[in-house]
Order: sequence, then C-alpha cells, then structure tokens
Amino acid sequence: MSNPLVDMQKPDVVFCIGTNMTECHPVAATGIKKAVARGSKLIVADPRRIKLAEMADLYLPLRVGSDSALLLAMAHVIAREGLMDDEFIRSRTVEFDDFFEHITQFTPEWAEKITNVPAKDIETAAIWYGEADKGAIYYTLGITEHICGVENVQCLCNLALMTGNVGREGTGINPMRGQNNIQGAGDSGALPNNYPGFQPVTDAANQEKFEELYGTTVDLEKGITKVTALDLCGDQIRAMLIDGENTLLSDPNREHCEHALRSLDHLVVIDIFLTETAQLADVVLPATAWAETDGVQTNTERRVQRMRAAVTPQGQAKPDWWAICQIAKRLGFNGFDFESPRDIFNELCSVSPIYAGLDWERIDTGEYQWPVPHGDHPGTPRLHEGEFINGRGIFSIVNYRDPAETISDEFPVWLTTGRRLASYHTRTQTGRAQGIDYLLSEEVLEVHPSDAADWGLTDGDWCKMSSRRGSVKIRVKNTNRSPRGTVFASFSFSDVPVNILTGSGYDPITHTAELKVCPVHIEPL
Repeated sequence: MSNPLVDMQKPDVVFCIGTNMTECHPVAATGIKKAVARGSKLIVADPRRIKLAEMADLYLPLRVGSDSALLLAMAHVIAREGLMDDEFIRSRTVEFDDFFEHITQFTPEWAEKITNVPAKDIETAAIWYGEADKGAIYYTLGITEHICGVENVQCLCNLALMTGNVGREGTGINPMRGQNNIQGAGDSGALPNNYPGFQPVTDAANQEKFEELYGTTVDLEKGITKVTALDLCGDQIRAMLIDGENTLLSDPNREHCEHALRSLDHLVVIDIFLTETAQLADVVLPATAWAETDGVQTNTERRVQRMRAAVTPQGQAKPDWWAICQIAKRLGFNGFDFESPRDIFNELCSVSPIYAGLDWERIDTGEYQWPVPHGDHPGTPRLHEGEFINGRGIFSIVNYRDPAETISDEFPVWLTTGRRLASYHTRTQTGRAQGIDYLLSEEVLEVHPSDAADWGLTDGDWCKMSSRRGSVKIRVKNTNRSPRGTVFASFSFSDVPVNILTGSGYDPITHTAELKVCPVHIEPL
C-alpha cells in the first residue's frame, strides 16, 4: 500500500475496483465515507451493486473477469484526451512511447462489448481520474484472484503513472490487506521467492548473507507456492505443516485439496481451534490466540505495531513461534534458539533493510511505517515520494484475455465468491460466537429476482449449483445486488463448501487462484 490510511480522506477522486470495502474492511472504509462527505468523487467498479456502489458518483457494473478491458480503455481515454502528467512521465518513468502506441487500440466501444459497461461511463471514469489533482486507487482480491491478477495490477499502475498519481498525499495504488498481519508475514519472508524484507533469493549477495546468518547452505532457486505443494503431496512432498490457515475451506477445488492432504504421510496443524483442516491432521498443536500473544504485526499501511499479551494462555496453548522453533530444533536445525519474540524481531531488523532502523525497544514506544532504513529515521508514510526506490516506474504492456473458463450452454451462469461482513473468512472464530452467528447463520446464494424466476426458484428455495468440479446445495436469496447472469456466495460455511466448485485456473506468476470467476449451472431442488 503506497499511502497511509489517513490519505483516504484526501483525494479529489477515489477509484475503488474489486473491493467490497464496507464489508471486508469496514473500519478502513470509514475513510472513504469521510472523503465522499467532504466532496470527493467516488468511482466504483464491481460486478455486484455492493454498498460501496450505492455511495458512488459513478458505478461501473463490469462483467466478472473483465477488469483489464475496463482499465485498458480508461488508459486509452486518458491518453486520447491529453490528461497525462507529461513532466512525471518524462522524469520518473520509462517505456511510455511503446505503451502509448499499444493502448490506441483499446477504445471504450471495444471495452463495452467485453465489460457490458457503457462506453460513455468508461470515458467519464477515465476523465474524472485523469483530471483529478489527487486521484487514489483502492483494490483487493476482486482484482488479484484471477488468472490475470498480476496484469490487472499492472493496469492500475499504468493509470497512476500516466497521471502522476503516486508519491503524493491523497494519491497512490493501495491494496487493502485481508488479515491483520498478512503484510507482516510477507515482510518476514513467508514467500517462496524472497528472504525477509523482500530480498530476492535469486540474488547471489543475498545467498551469501543468509548462509552466514543461518549457518547452512542455501540455494539460488525460488521455493514453490502452495498450489505446487498441494500438487506434489503424496509424491515429492510426504509431510506438511499448516499454521493458522483453514486450507480445506479457503482453497479452491476442495476435492483436490482434501485428496492432497489425505495423501500425506504426516500432517501437522498449528491453530487455535480444531478447524476442518485440523481434523485431517495427525498432530494438532494448540496455538495462543491474539490476546494471549506477545509479538509484532505489520498492518495494511506498513505500520509496525507491538502486540501485548493481555491474558494467560489457556491449557497447553503455546505461541506459534515457540512451536515452530521446537520442531526445527528437534529436526536438527541451527539458529532457532530464540527465547522471546524480542529476539526474533531484532533478528528480522538486523537482516531486512526496510526494518533496519527498528528494534524491539523502539517499537515499544512508537509506531513506524516501513521502510525505516536507520535508527534516526521517522518512517515512511508514503512510498515513492520524489523517486522510485528501484529507479523509474515501468509502463507494462498488457492485453485482455478471457478467464480460464467462460460461460457455456452447460454452465451458463457466472459465479463469483467473496467474504461477508458477519462471517470472517472460514468462520474459524466468528462461527463460534453466538451473536455473530445470529446475524448470519447460513450461507445463501445471491440471485437476481428475474434469474430466479427464469430458473423456477423463489426466495428461500434450495438449489443445486454445479461446476466442472462438483456441486453444492445452497439456499437462494433474491437480491438486486447480483446482476442478471451472475450469482454470489461466500466460502465461509463448511456445510456449503463453495470452493468445491472453484479452481479453474491460476495466475502463472503468483499462482493465485481464479476464485472470482467460475461458470456454473443452477437447478431447483
């Protein structure tokens, strides 16, 4: 996230795409509400008429999986209307000439045929964003959970680079994180291609640095993603440790996932509850919950925060770091003699340039947004001010491509999935709270009333929804939030395992599953 959350209130134009922010990030979304109340123009692009769309000055109801077509056409209009920031492009970017020539073909009329968004609305969105002194982009998984997720993000970057809407207050390209410490996990090296601090494993200097730290040989090859790991279960991978994730419910193509986990010789799960995934495990290690845990977390705006235990751990629960260190030491690995979170965090700061100016004592008395390159540095609320850390911004050449699967006579309906306000992720925690369960006690399929009538369904009926991978039984909810031809459900409920249906493709770079697009067939029960 390039800008701090406080900047949400400061743009002239806010462009939200692929983010149901008021449900998935309800606290942060108050910044958008304040911006609208202050007079900011709000553009919302989403297949569903979510609450954010009801607040918008301009709503773009694009077809699922057509984001890049919309964004390419917006770039076309910005260039055609001469709304680029020429000085920014000249001084801070490269490869604009090739990009400028490339986007001449992507007219709003071309995009209308793909996205179903009227060409005039695409033009309006582009002009508003291009004319804004401060234009900010916010997005989440509705952009990334596609086979072209990386390309979608590159299209957003192109818009910001064209207009100079980066590196300044109230601008930026701002992905909203879905969990409180998912940013911190990446910072700490929980990625197959990076050491802590996003230092590439393919760099020979990093190899030498971490060999010295770990006291063992490391190689220059990238690790594998979870997608690859599940494919290799029962073959090259015989044992697995899953920490704090209910993989069986959250991952696509559930039957494949369950088969993979059952084919292992040994599965260990660390979690605070006996989740559906933990029930498959040979060993379950009970973890401490957030209020029982000392440590550090880094939030969506790169803010490094101390977390202090408030209560004593229950039963045999231990911190995740302690359990992992015990396993590592009993496997014979060196370098896991940590006695506290303080030791671990200080090691992270010693090897990660973006954390180099921090240590346990400093964050105990303040909060800093990385990068913090040295001990006197105050932190960096906004990235890319004045310059890009890697030199210049690069315009990306992107083309539109269809989702991995498209609708057909056999599967004529688009299914898109996501989260709901009252059922966080796989309900590992919210599903155990009676008050929250009262708000949403079952999963439903959101269907446009006209579609429901055509399919012989009324509100509250049960239907069978099928894809190429399986089927689920789910109750119908008539709502105008879903456009005709598109239905929506969350993956939160174990008794309605919607991810049995998904998993038709993955982004080739990130291996992120195309959870937002799945052709299905629906019939009454």
